[in-house]
Amino acid sequence: MPIKPQILAALSGAVAAYMADEEAACQAAAQAAAAGPPGPPLSLWALAGRQQAMQLRLLMQRRSLR
Repeated sequence: MPIKPQILAALSGAVAAYMADEEAACQAAAQAAAAGPPGPPLSLWALAGRQQAMQLRLLMQRRSLR
């Protein structure tokens, strides 16, 4: 069963539009990544403090469920 020309044209147009949208999104993401990070670099001291707070919270949750 052959595909009708109208359906084939609609499919081709949809695929082309999808590919154009994806290409534009990739270019926008690449430009955003090339612009650099929006804020100051991540502090390892802050990360360690956050991890410590999360571990303490988990410990308290475990003790309260005992």
